[in-house]
Amino acid sequence: MFGKKWAALAVGVMGMTLLTACGGGSDSAGGGAVTLGFSQVGAESGWRTANTKSVQESAKSAGIELKFSDAQQKQENQISAIRSFIQQKVKVIAFSPVVESGWDTVLKEAKTANIPVILTDRSVDSADKTLYKTFLGSDFVTEGKKAGTWLTKEFASATGDVNIVELQGTTGSAPANDRKKGFADAIAGQAKFKVVASQTGEFTRAKGKEVMEAFLKSQSKIDVLYAHNDDMALGAIEAIEAAGKKPGTDIKIVSVDAVKDGMQALADGKINYIVECNPLLGPQLMDLVKKVAAGQEVPTRIETEETEFDQAKAKEALPKRQY
Repeated sequence: MFGKKWAALAVGVMGMTLLTACGGGSDSAGGGAVTLGFSQVGAESGWRTANTKSVQESAKSAGIELKFSDAQQKQENQISAIRSFIQQKVKVIAFSPVVESGWDTVLKEAKTANIPVILTDRSVDSADKTLYKTFLGSDFVTEGKKAGTWLTKEFASATGDVNIVELQGTTGSAPANDRKKGFADAIAGQAKFKVVASQTGEFTRAKGKEVMEAFLKSQSKIDVLYAHNDDMALGAIEAIEAAGKKPGTDIKIVSVDAVKDGMQALADGKINYIVECNPLLGPQLMDLVKKVAAGQEVPTRIETEETEFDQAKAKEALPKRQY
């Protein structure tokens, strides 16, 4: 009888463990499942929400136990989360760094603990590339170049100055740095293209609206808005309309991401062009986690496949858009 009671209690505890684990997997010591510690940037945009959902659902499908942490846009929160993952002795750590710099110390701690690290979506500027196994994500410089290339074609026949305002992403983040650089490279050499104002909108819709309002007051002539993501562009559209101007016509808009709300604005003619940045990295990430956990070699850089959208392509893609 005593043995039966303990057996029933053990079954109950095991059931609770399975229910509370995000990935639905058992403990690595008990059932051999891989435990992944994942630190997310936050929930600053529709893109990030879709990215989080992809990671969580893919972990569950892959039978990987997921320990998830939301950094709320703060690097110190991510560093604390990574140290917590080390203490918990997870099998693999993955994270999307808030900013590029300042990671060497905590990454060395993970390396000392023999816990491999995977960078997702955003990279770090560590000189020591042995501190992480691989980086899975987009080429942000290329995204910026695509946006700039579209602009040069769109205004190829313009004879006067083309005044551009830029809504940058989070200061110091890889996408903000690289999308700015790629865009600048694409329009360089053509004096008519002038970035007359450039400021961070922190990748959020609210801040994008606020900064665009300031641009509209400080700049007498704005021909183009280049937004580092759709959410900022959508916020800017609100500001443009409130100022009595027509987005997509009076002010041309090019942005990056291709989330559903942005694609709808593109289909409606309020945005003119969007460069895709695919957030659905979960399946690729879980494949890498399993390989790294098993000690297999993986490429040090893996790029996601992405495209670009004009109005016609947006209308075609919208009905099946997952994010």
